[in-house]
Amino acid sequence: MVKAYNMKTRKIIYFLSVLLFLFSFRGYSRGPSDRSTPVTLPSREALANMTEEQKQALVEQMNERVEYIKSMDKSALTKDERKELRTELKGMRKESRQVSGVYISVGALIIIILLLILII
Repeated sequence: MVKAYNMKTRKIIYFLSVLLFLFSFRGYSRGPSDRSTPVTLPSREALANMTEEQKQALVEQMNERVEYIKSMDKSALTKDERKELRTELKGMRKESRQVSGVYISVGALIIIILLLILII
């Protein structure tokens, strides 16, 4: 048995279904995510004045951008765009070394200790 709806009920059902449809795509309307935009690197003076939390946030932002670049389909990019991505990655690598400091590997540490023992 088919229930017949009056015109007012049909309008309400139609209106609610359109609203449901429009609000289901709300998350896609924000535009590009923060990962797709290049990271603006601060100058050395600004980096020296940053707190540890700001430095950590910058490193996290750079890591997200690197992961986004790694996941990109680079075959569709032009030669200039690929070159621009490479220079951006090189800049971020240099900047991350300045932010996070210099780390010495275990092998290098052993060699330094052995050289100090030989010299003394």
